[in-house]
Amino acid sequence: MLFSEASAKAGVTFPQGFQAAGVKAGIKKSGNLDVAVIYTEKEAAVAGTFTQNAVAAAPVFASKKVVATGTAHAITANAGCANACTGEQGEKDAAAMQKITAKALGCQPLDVIVASTGVIGVNLPMDKMEKGIEQAVKELSADGSVNAGNAIITTDTYSKSCATEIELGGKKVRFGAIAKGSGMIQPNMATMLCFITTDAAIDSKLLQKALSEVVEVSFNMISIDGDMSTNDMAIVMANGAAGNAMITAENEDYETFKATLKAICQGLAKRIASDGEGATKFLTVHVTGTKSFADAKTIGMSVAKSPLVKTAFFGEDPNWGRVICAVGYAGVPMDPEKTVVKFGGIPVYAGGVGAEYDEEELRKVMAEHDIVIDIDMGEGTEEATIWTCDFSYEYVKINGEYHT
Repeated sequence: MLFSEASAKAGVTFPQGFQAAGVKAGIKKSGNLDVAVIYTEKEAAVAGTFTQNAVAAAPVFASKKVVATGTAHAITANAGCANACTGEQGEKDAAAMQKITAKALGCQPLDVIVASTGVIGVNLPMDKMEKGIEQAVKELSADGSVNAGNAIITTDTYSKSCATEIELGGKKVRFGAIAKGSGMIQPNMATMLCFITTDAAIDSKLLQKALSEVVEVSFNMISIDGDMSTNDMAIVMANGAAGNAMITAENEDYETFKATLKAICQGLAKRIASDGEGATKFLTVHVTGTKSFADAKTIGMSVAKSPLVKTAFFGEDPNWGRVICAVGYAGVPMDPEKTVVKFGGIPVYAGGVGAEYDEEELRKVMAEHDIVIDIDMGEGTEEATIWTCDFSYEYVKINGEYHT
């Protein structure tokens, strides 16, 4: 698959028929880009997955209704204000975002996905939002993905984007994506927004099936801080402009489509985890030898969410005791003597006790940015991989000052 720098910059406008824009509406205190619009004139099949937080934001409910119709034309998103815990006014504001976008584009409100991210409990400044949406629609272009990507980030250090081209049924099919996420990241989903576009032709129900399954092994396998957001969503729009035969069954084309979607989502998930607030380390927790995928995920998440594990890796301290402790309290039956823990391929715990290791070699591992924590439970053949990061002083600073 192709993930070139040029196509990655094209992002959501890499597939045929998609335009995007990002503008400054004055919603972010920083004055940076904060309103994005993604548009396809040709009707697109749409699928989405959303936060499972009981306190979901108003745009989540509005967008679920759009996904239920199976089709969409546009996505409008803002950063700087989450429009969460804003009651009836928040619902009206989310609906107004749809209406303003639909009027500017000449489509219907139920054709518009809406998304917001930022501070919780603050009402959207709808005067600024309206002007921002109208300006973004005016600036829609095939080169607008970079600005759109920058308009949805909050504490991210950069906008995540990618693009790829494959072949389906003899036709070249393109995919593009932008995503944001840096803190309040804990499955299911995270404080993340991910918008994927493709010019493939696929039935909306199959599109939803593919996305739901892919999210389980990508965005639902990351954790930065163990907090589940109110606003997260992953959306895919497929407008069929590539002209491939419509995918209506789980055939070879469907499997190829799903594999491509998986590669995109896992790639973005890793980048989100690596760009965690204040992160200095990217940690991969690979759990093997369990009786089920669920067991492996539970163990991996227990390790990935442990503040003691995360701070140890920030300090480059090979404190394997914290890891095995997190494994032990995960709630999955285990035999300590069967369990083996490795840091960067070096065994640090085995047979129920600490393993002998070369301290200098382990010190080199702990100094790396990317570190793999392998945990073999010795109980079965299932496995799972979790992506996370360390906890640094900067994480505390960012979140201590977030509201102010």
